[in-house]
Amino acid sequence: MNIACIEETKWVGAKARVIDGYKLWYSGGTRARNGVGILVENELTDRVVEVMRKSDRIMSIKLVTRVEVFNVICVYAPQMGLTDDIKKVFWEELEEALESIPQHEKLFLGGDFNGHIGDKADGYVRIHGGFGFGERNSGGVALLDFAVAFDLIIVKSLFKKK
Repeated sequence: MNIACIEETKWVGAKARVIDGYKLWYSGGTRARNGVGILVENELTDRVVEVMRKSDRIMSIKLVTRVEVFNVICVYAPQMGLTDDIKKVFWEELEEALESIPQHEKLFLGGDFNGHIGDKADGYVRIHGGFGFGERNSGGVALLDFAVAFDLIIVKSLFKKK
């Protein structure tokens, strides 16, 4: 694993630390809840040229290689039970983060969106990666609508034991 987005860290503050061959940049609130982090293997840490901590739900890093510039955004979307105002702020902040990335740079958006996109593409064929399961819920609709607005493709990583 070279890079991983982690959510619900519950760490307070905006710091970095070295852990077992990786560097972890994280962003947490003033209380021990929420929190996001991006874990980068040591061989890539010198390529990280920028760390942006938007909130305890959104952060990003920028890596520069010889060939490409990569942006990794890690998110932790509000859960179903939270207010619409909190959800609105999250989506607005995520929109700002995406708009700050130049179009010629690569983007990887990962995290926990707290929504189910469902197993059927139903109106979202161009962006639905085909890896959903179950029934779509309101959080999944919000994610799919956001993906349409920003021309993103939703892909879910599947890990299998060997």
